[in-house]
Amino acid sequence: MAEQESLEFGKADFVLLDQVTMEHFMENLKLRFEMGRIYTYIGEVVVSMNPYKQTQLYGKDVIEQYQGRELYERPPHLYAVADAAYKAMKRRAKDTCIVISGESGAGKTEASKYIMQYIAAITNPSQREEVERVKNVLLKSNCVLEAFGNAKTNRNDNSSRFGKYMDIDFDFKGDPTGGHINNYLLEKSRILHQQPGERNFHSFYQLLLGASDALLASLHLCRDPAAYRFTSEGASNNLLTSDQSNFKAVADAMKVIGFSPEEINSVYKILATILHLGNVSFVTEGDAVAIENRELVSQLGELTSTQPESLLRTLLYRAVATGGGEVIEKGHSAKEANYARDACAKAIYERLFCWIVGRINTVIEVKNYDARLHGKNTVIAVLDIYGFEIFESNSFEQFCINYCNEKLQQLFIELILRQEQEEYQREGIEWQHIEYFNNQIIVDLVEQPHKGIISILDEACLTGGQVTDAMFLESMNTKLGKHPHYTSRKLCATDKSMEFGRDFRIKHYAGNVTYSVEGFIDKNKDTLFQDFKRLMYNSTDPVLRDMWPEGEVSITEVTKRPLTAATLFKNSMVALVENLASKEPYYVRCIKPNDQKSPLLFDAERCRHQVEYLGLLENVRVRRAGFAYRQPYDRFLLRYKMTCEYTWPNHLMPTDQEATRALIDQHGFQDDVAYGHTKIFIRRPQTLFCLEQERAQLIPIIVLLLQKAWRGALARRRCRYLRAIYTIMGHYKRHKVKTYLLELVRRFQGVRSMADYGKSVEWPDPPAVLAQFQENSKLLFRRWRARQIVKNIPPSDMAQIQAKVAAMEVLQGLRKDWGCQRNWGRDYLSSVAENPVMAAQFARRVQALKDKVHFGSVLFSCHVRKINRFNKSRDRAILVTDQHLYKLEPRKQYRVMRTLPLSTVTGMSVTSCQDQLVVFHTQNHDDLVICFHKMQPEEDNRVGELVGVLVDHFKTKSKKTQARRNRMENRSVCGTLTGRDFQRPMLSALENATSKGPVPTADVHGFALHCTRAAKLG
Repeated sequence: MAEQESLEFGKADFVLLDQVTMEHFMENLKLRFEMGRIYTYIGEVVVSMNPYKQTQLYGKDVIEQYQGRELYERPPHLYAVADAAYKAMKRRAKDTCIVISGESGAGKTEASKYIMQYIAAITNPSQREEVERVKNVLLKSNCVLEAFGNAKTNRNDNSSRFGKYMDIDFDFKGDPTGGHINNYLLEKSRILHQQPGERNFHSFYQLLLGASDALLASLHLCRDPAAYRFTSEGASNNLLTSDQSNFKAVADAMKVIGFSPEEINSVYKILATILHLGNVSFVTEGDAVAIENRELVSQLGELTSTQPESLLRTLLYRAVATGGGEVIEKGHSAKEANYARDACAKAIYERLFCWIVGRINTVIEVKNYDARLHGKNTVIAVLDIYGFEIFESNSFEQFCINYCNEKLQQLFIELILRQEQEEYQREGIEWQHIEYFNNQIIVDLVEQPHKGIISILDEACLTGGQVTDAMFLESMNTKLGKHPHYTSRKLCATDKSMEFGRDFRIKHYAGNVTYSVEGFIDKNKDTLFQDFKRLMYNSTDPVLRDMWPEGEVSITEVTKRPLTAATLFKNSMVALVENLASKEPYYVRCIKPNDQKSPLLFDAERCRHQVEYLGLLENVRVRRAGFAYRQPYDRFLLRYKMTCEYTWPNHLMPTDQEATRALIDQHGFQDDVAYGHTKIFIRRPQTLFCLEQERAQLIPIIVLLLQKAWRGALARRRCRYLRAIYTIMGHYKRHKVKTYLLELVRRFQGVRSMADYGKSVEWPDPPAVLAQFQENSKLLFRRWRARQIVKNIPPSDMAQIQAKVAAMEVLQGLRKDWGCQRNWGRDYLSSVAENPVMAAQFARRVQALKDKVHFGSVLFSCHVRKINRFNKSRDRAILVTDQHLYKLEPRKQYRVMRTLPLSTVTGMSVTSCQDQLVVFHTQNHDDLVICFHKMQPEEDNRVGELVGVLVDHFKTKSKKTQARRNRMENRSVCGTLTGRDFQRPMLSALENATSKGPVPTADVHGFALHCTRAAKLG
């Protein structure tokens, strides 16, 4: 039972149907198909519906869900059956087999592929090279066998036209070590004729459409399938788009398997031989027969590596040995020549297919295996064989196929019953006799010695003289007329669905099938003249030669009559059934939902017919005859223990059996169960459904309880983790802080004795928590260091230092070079070095002003060039005292030309470049524009000195400092000058020296400094 699927998808196991009737079976099958559930169980049998579309039911993720699980733990799937067979093989060292059956188009080939892929995926976890090679060959063999054994039919684009039985050998570790493939009843008649809408085997079309032009030319072929008689019937509107790509895929697969390039080339030659052989036509010339298209003979001779003369003689004549050992040649009639040609074509293709299977077996067979050294060798067998066939016209092939299905159905029922009986005995449950239809009577009708249909057919073939199919039918009517499962038109004259002298009917387990005896004799004889065998054996192509070992026998040598096709098939079926009976079987029953290959259509009548001939309802009845459900006690408790107070969450009883009994008794189901040694057996599905419903009601409550407990556990664990994390973080932070402080002390403990007072000491990287602490420490350190440096400065230099500091505060970042590196002289006009000629005159002028005004000190003096409002410049000098700003005339003994009280000076403007331009702003807007010159040296920069002296003076005077920097975008230097009347006449004088840009300013207690962006004045 697929316990993970809810009832909305129907019953996942047909055994659990409320009533075992065809109506209920079909209703459940249709519901599951429409809900996308293409797999359903019947106990351990999987019923598979062909979905006719790609599904997400396969792949690595799905394989992992089924690997190692019990059959009923997951929803029904092919992987579950494959895993069950693999576990039985590995755990119990028991050979197992998976029997896949169903009619053409039901998905048997795809099912076998998925089973092989699953086994390949779960084996060889250690990636041993030899095991990987075997797995690869086993998988690639499917591609090759499909090309040569499959064909497009009206029911299926990739229909297997042969039965395949594959043994996969495993070592004691469960890894594949080799394998063996048996093929059954290749439909070689398809070589000659196909039904309307069908075509020949894939290999012909893949060669014609996928081979290179050079290869086709070497084979004397053209790319048109309609040009050849054997492929012309399937050439119109019947080509598959994958033929070209499949040709390359098959060639690559053959290389991987181990086919040599010469062998692959021989295979292509043989296919071309068959195509050319079909185009050979015969004409009657008098009493003799000749070949109409003689050029084909030479081409056939080249392709078969035989002499054209020998080939021609084989096609037209037959060698016959007389009683005295003499050999004579008998010419064919046109009819005999055509029959011989067709028989040769069929035989060549059949031998080619068998040779390919044998070549694959040579590669994958287990080599150098010694059970004493390597342990017991076990086998998983996969049987992909044709299902029951009922066509409008049924011939010898359908007779053999349906006989095969009768044998397998007989085995199926016997093994199911045997499994049931063995399990009952193993568990100590009383066995009850189960009524079922035993189809042994039908099997005997076909294969019974001397009385069965095959024996009658062989007798007709061995009878001398001209024996016809009608005579064979008459013989069956005579010997089988009283058999309850045989009838014909002669025996039932009122049944007009059969024709006199042609049809007979067998009542198979799956339904009545009417067969036409036409062709039974010829197909059973499967006559091929010995001349063709000797011709092929004498070929120089080793591949072709290996296919015909009986050609070595001399024509005069007396040989045993070969077995007929029906007898060979019967013997192979007997051997197959014996082989399967020795293994533990698992079954996959494939059903096609419709004939239109539609993923949506469910044809009820079509499906009912398949359910009947597959015996699925019979299987359900056998399974349900005793107990519908059984499960080990531990797993039963694991699923249903929450429904009983004595078993939830865990029971305290001595054994699981007693706990299971207590659970059943509490629900009142004790009359509907039986207790085995290790399993509980439940008779009615309703009992199980009651348990399932009660479990479904309790599951949400249990889930909430588990979620609550689990979430609480997660929260508590997270809390513990967080506490531990915070504790560790606290210790770590303290460790980092301590380490940082110790390192800080170590680095700075000797800075007092350093020449630079620790300026060169590198600060350690602080922890994040001490980032601000380090910034504050750096500020304190810089203040301490500044104090240490200032203490060592002579008092005479303090005024200059204060002026430089003041200049730095307002000019740093605004003007690149403002003369901080040199010594500031301030009163340059009094310096003999600066003003050697007129220093004395200037001194007298200063003294005169001091006597008159009584100023305290000279702040600054220098030669300048003054620019007036009319754009004219003159040499002048300026004198800045602590009270006034004087403009002097140097040429007239420094006569005072203009006096500005410092209290009226509201600000000054300088540029951000190297020029020496300065503008003094006054309250009445009568600004003074000057440019320093006649400096020693000439490149001296005195703008910063003037700014520093004035700023320091105003700081000292006001005892209040306020600095402000304000960048004003897109403003020219003229905008910084105060005094609107002065701005306009000065604009033309300064516009060539300035550039537009933001104007930073600094304000010191009413005295504003403006720094503009300008080029150096020339």
